[in-house]
Amino acid sequence: MTKQEKAAFVSEKLAKLYPRTTIPLDHEDPFTLLVAVVLSAQCTDKKVNEITPLLFAKARTPQQMMKLSVEEIQDIIRPCGLSPMKSKGIHGLSKIIVEEHGGKVPQSFEALEALPAVGHKTASVVMSQAFGVPAFPVDTHIHRLAYRWTLSTGKSVEHTETDLKKLFPEETWNALHLRIIYFGREYCPAKGHDPQRCPICSVVGRKELFK
Repeated sequence: MTKQEKAAFVSEKLAKLYPRTTIPLDHEDPFTLLVAVVLSAQCTDKKVNEITPLLFAKARTPQQMMKLSVEEIQDIIRPCGLSPMKSKGIHGLSKIIVEEHGGKVPQSFEALEALPAVGHKTASVVMSQAFGVPAFPVDTHIHRLAYRWTLSTGKSVEHTETDLKKLFPEETWNALHLRIIYFGREYCPAKGHDPQRCPICSVVGRKELFK
């Protein structure tokens, strides 16, 4: 199979397995999604979804969030890990959104990536899931699977993103990146993975997986 044929197989298989794609982070609007994605760094979606209702009960808008102290935010989000950095980031980005963007989450990669605690992956999630702009956020699941499926060299997440964008049609990116994440969690974990039983690795997996 050519790389393009492998990509087509992967896309078709994932669409059948996961016809509906919803982001696993609970949110109500672009701001609550942005905060949830910031909290998800090195933290499970399950834990984030347990903590965000507590945080949003105190502050659901950037105007309300900037009025909380960094310490108040940190006390609530501590179970998500990296709380000193995340609390400063959430407070800081809320202040910038209010003062520089009229209280609304900006709808551009450049403006989002200029916010504290917001990198390219976080910006990509917000752009794709909040605003419907084609993006391909690459997390550890996608990075791992793209390498296993010989769709990318695995040199870096940036390289993986570039490779996948070349292989898959732009209109599929927003749903596809979520489907790959779902598949990685359900069928293709980092440890204890059996490529012979995997619906995709068994067809397009790297030869070294089977040694």
